[in-house]
Amino acid sequence: METLLYKNTQISYSDTGKGTAVVLLHGFLENKTMWDFYVSELSKKNRIITIDLLGHGETESLGYIQTMEENADVVHEVLSKLRIRKAILVGHSMGGYVSLAFAELYPEKMKGLVLLNSTSKEDSPERKKNRDRAIKAVKKDYETFIRLSIANLFSEENREILINEIEAVKIQALKTPLQGIVASLEGMKIRKDREFLLHTTTFPKLLIVGKKDPVLNYEENLEQIKNTNVELVTFPDGHMSSIENKEELLKVLSDFFKRI
Repeated sequence: METLLYKNTQISYSDTGKGTAVVLLHGFLENKTMWDFYVSELSKKNRIITIDLLGHGETESLGYIQTMEENADVVHEVLSKLRIRKAILVGHSMGGYVSLAFAELYPEKMKGLVLLNSTSKEDSPERKKNRDRAIKAVKKDYETFIRLSIANLFSEENREILINEIEAVKIQALKTPLQGIVASLEGMKIRKDREFLLHTTTFPKLLIVGKKDPVLNYEENLEQIKNTNVELVTFPDGHMSSIENKEELLKVLSDFFKRI
């Protein structure tokens, strides 16, 4: 583990391998350990950087609202320290929102983008209300909120099949401090719509979606890439492709990196 200070806040990251720089960004309630399997495989041919986003893993919280832009600045700070000029960003769920914020703020640093179970669209009014409900729920009963939140990310069938894997994700999620959870929910709630980036940017882009994603509606998610040059990969399962479709995802990412 390596660290740097950003606005008096300790940021934790890892840097493994040589070759094309790839930044792997975890989702809400996750941390950089979600990528351990992928780091060990992908670092054979690429330089793989993982970062604990604000208020997650071993990175401290920063304030009461952690915006996607603030997280993007953290990513920029890590890349600057590592003297990386351009990178491919892979973002799972919230990590995708951060990747898009980074792409808007630092377009010259983008070599490619992978949105994994994520969307360029802002929260709908209903989703914003759900974020507020989630903030109340986690303040009221932290552990129950996390346990339910994690189980609900998997397709229904996989909740029965992947019991051990789901438990492992819950254990990591329970390391996320309350402030980090609330500040991230507030940040996701106010994030802006960045669908225009899928239409206007020239770097290679890939959208990976789960057919039975309980979080993101499959049909709605395809809408954002109509009339774009964004590649699409569909897996048959839920929101956690990194676990539900592990080997397939590794192949898809490896092939995408090779082509860039």
